[in-house]
This record gives sequence, structure tokens and C-alpha cells, in this order.
Amino acid sequence: MSVIGIQEIQTLLPHRYPFLLVDRIIECDNTERIVGIKNLTFNEPFFQGHFPGAPVMPGVLQLEAMAQVGGILLTKITGKVQVMYFLAIDKARFRRIMGPGDQMRIEVKFLKMRLNMARFVGTITCDGELASEAELMFGTGRDSTPSA
Repeated sequence: MSVIGIQEIQTLLPHRYPFLLVDRIIECDNTERIVGIKNLTFNEPFFQGHFPGAPVMPGVLQLEAMAQVGGILLTKITGKVQVMYFLAIDKARFRRIMGPGDQMRIEVKFLKMRLNMARFVGTITCDGELASEAELMFGTGRDSTPSA
């Protein structure tokens, strides 16, 4: 199991602030399972409008965080940094509200790859409670070299 810091994450994903939604990888077996962390602070740009006075992490961004963590795993599996695009989101469920001060624990498991499509299942927990879950499928595009 390997730990991956933000500098290496930025070499593996094309996303940048304010859309990079993973701070650190705390577990990765490089073949089928990965766990990432996202610390939510009041300064997150989405909290300013979602919702004023009652900040809530948007569900769609929770799915994006799962996809980014899955993208890091796919990069480790294939050995190639690639741009990945959502093809499908199935069985998405949101079970717990998260806001400033919460830490998202994002666990993603690789299910299968066929041609240029990969399928994953992801969960996000917060304080030991299931916050969201989904099955994700995305396709790989062209090779990408993120800029610093």
C-alpha cells in the first residue's frame, strides 16, 4: 500500500484548483483498490453558493471526487496518464450531508476494463458513516501530460 501526496497527484490527474477534489491517497494497491482523502474547508468555492448559511458538499462533486480517485488507480493500473470522461453513473445514493470541517474518505474499487472503458464502484464515508456511493464508468481519451 502506498501513500501519494498532492504533488504526485498533480502528475497523475489533469485537474487543478478549484476542481481537484482529492488531497491525498492513503492506500493504493496499484491493481484494484485505492483510498483517498478530501478535507472540506469553509474556503471551498462551492460552499459560497451551495448553500449560503448552510454549506453542503454537492452530490455531483462527490461523484467527481470518486472519479478522480478512480482515475489515479486507473493510471497506476495502466501505467499511462490519460484524460478520462464519465460515460455512466449508476446506483448513485447520497446518505449523509457533509460540510466544512468534514473529511471525506473516498474508497474506489476497480471492477473491470474493456477496450478503453473502465468500471469502478466507489463509496465516501465521513466519521465512519456512509455518505455516498455509486458505480462509475468512464472512458479514456488521449494521453495527457498535466501542467504544473
